[in-house]
Amino acid sequence: MVHTGDRVRGALRLRGGELRWGAQTHIMAIVNVTPDSFSGDGLQSAPDAAAHASAQWRAGADILDIGGESTRPGHRTVDQTVEIERVVPVIRAFRAAFPSAPISIDSYKPAVVRAAHAAGADLVNSVWGAPPALLDTIAELQMPIVAMHNQDGTRYDVPVVDAVLAYLDDCAARAVARGIAPERVILDPGVGFGKTAEQNIAVLEALPRLVALGFPTLIGASRKSTLGKLVGREPNDRVYATVATTAFAIAAGVDVVRVHDVRAARDAVAVTDALVRGWRPDGWTE
Repeated sequence: MVHTGDRVRGALRLRGGELRWGAQTHIMAIVNVTPDSFSGDGLQSAPDAAAHASAQWRAGADILDIGGESTRPGHRTVDQTVEIERVVPVIRAFRAAFPSAPISIDSYKPAVVRAAHAAGADLVNSVWGAPPALLDTIAELQMPIVAMHNQDGTRYDVPVVDAVLAYLDDCAARAVARGIAPERVILDPGVGFGKTAEQNIAVLEALPRLVALGFPTLIGASRKSTLGKLVGREPNDRVYATVATTAFAIAAGVDVVRVHDVRAARDAVAVTDALVRGWRPDGWTE
């Protein structure tokens, strides 16, 4: 397991660079190549999606997360061929423009992961944890994985936090058993997936327990419906609510925040990292 006693707990090395766990919080920017994104930011045109990815990178993202299937409540599963047709042109276009930028493919389907990897993707973000077939593919391609907790329905036989942590600990153990290094296994408790609003709040309150599992961690609460219920705003007007969860997650020790609004997240990360992680910008003087 990743040693958590030191501030820096290993690093995720991608494209000749590295994301050092514990030194600074990293921003994963959302790029939806879908017609039915819950937040209304989906882009069906590959050039438009690639341009959005470029704007997210220039705004300060550390990873671009490109997905071709909406996972909003009530979504319809997209055929893997359609998903590949959506994401591969975007990945290729963005990769050509930014050769060293880390790209994540937001998919749990092995065929989509293979096509995305061939086009230039570096990392897999799976909303269905770590299914065996996906782990086999990732291990073969030597890709890192974000394994997210998810389930059908919101009924749990044990307290929701216990269930989430047990699920993620199992995902991590199986990934490591496949030969994936612990610093390349990132755990996401799945805010907004298979959970009621109260369950989402319970998961967020328990983020220190997630961090204590010893693996890198990610939170994706951006614009989620639980925030909307708390603040009474529509998805595209939940920037400040998302910033609050970003600061809260960093204070709990979370390593990556997955967001729609990179500029706002970058400011939240800079201030909170300075207070929590001892980070200072280049050229800092008293």
